[in-house]
Amino acid sequence: MNHSISTGLLYLAVIVASASVCSAQAIIIDHNDTDITALQQAEMQRAKDALHIAYGHTSHGSQVTDGMSGLVGFANGGGKGLSLPTDFFAWNNGGSGGALDLHDYAMGGDVGYYPDWVNNTRSYLNNSANADVNVIMWSWCGQVDNKYASGTLHSEYLAPMTELEADYPDVNFVYMTGHVDHHDDANNKAANQMIRDYCQANDKILYDFADIESYDPDGTYYEFPHDNCDYYASASGSILGNWATEWQADHTEDVDWYDCPSAHSQPLNANQKGYAAWALFSEIAAIPEPMTLTILAFGSAALLKTRRRRVL
Repeated sequence: MNHSISTGLLYLAVIVASASVCSAQAIIIDHNDTDITALQQAEMQRAKDALHIAYGHTSHGSQVTDGMSGLVGFANGGGKGLSLPTDFFAWNNGGSGGALDLHDYAMGGDVGYYPDWVNNTRSYLNNSANADVNVIMWSWCGQVDNKYASGTLHSEYLAPMTELEADYPDVNFVYMTGHVDHHDDANNKAANQMIRDYCQANDKILYDFADIESYDPDGTYYEFPHDNCDYYASASGSILGNWATEWQADHTEDVDWYDCPSAHSQPLNANQKGYAAWALFSEIAAIPEPMTLTILAFGSAALLKTRRRRVL
C-alpha cells in the first residue's frame, strides 16, 4: 500500500457507509395471539401511547372493532381474571380520555374494491388532518376468493399495498387474509395462503383473519369452517356443528367470553378478533428502532458511530 496515501487519509474523515442494520421480520397475528391474558399492561399501554390507527372495512371487518368494544366492559367486570384500570381497552377516534386512537370506518369500502381502496388510502393519508396516523388497516368482505380465481390478488391487493408502504414509509400497513368461506373452500384457502406466503417472504405485518376463525379458544383446529363458525366433515361434506356456540355453551358468559355484535358470525368469533387486535397493536408498537451505522475512515483505521431513529 502507498504509505503517503494512507498518511494523507489519516486526517481526512470520509463517510463511507450509512446503512440500516436492524433487520425487519414479519409480524404474523393469528390464533396463537388470542389470549388477552398473555399481554402485559405495559406493552398495551405503549400501543395506546404510540399508535394512531385508521381502519377501513365493511361488515365482516366490524367483527374486530365490535370485539374490541365488548372487551371494555368484559375487562371492567374482571372477565378472564383481568385486573386493569377501568376502561383500559377503550378506543375512539382521536384517543381522547386516554383511549387507543383508532379511527373506525376511516376510509370508505373495504380492500376488495380496487382501485377505490388504494385511492381512498392515499386521500386519507394526504389529508393534513391525518398527519399523525401511523397504522393503516383494511379488511376484506367476501372478495378474496374471486381475486385469487381471477388472478388479480397480487395486482389488486399485494402489489398496491407494497406501493403504499414505499410511498408512506412512516406508516405501518396491516395486511389481512379474508374470512373463511366453506362454499368456496379451495379458492379461499389458496387465496389466504398466498397472502400468508407473501407476508412471510417479504417481512410484512399480517392479521390472519381466516386463521383465527379456524380454531376455538382451546386450540382445536377446524379444517372446513365457515364464517359463521359452522364446521363441516369435508369440503363437500355435511355440517358437524358450530365451534363458537358449542364453546360458549360449555363456558360461562362474562367470565370466559362476552356477548357482543359479530356480523355474520357468533360473539366468540368477535371476542377472539378483539383479543388478536390488541396483540397486533402491541407488536406494532414494539417494532424496534432501526440502527444506522456511519463509518468514518481515518487512514487504515475506521471509527464506527451509531445512532438510532424511531420507526413510529
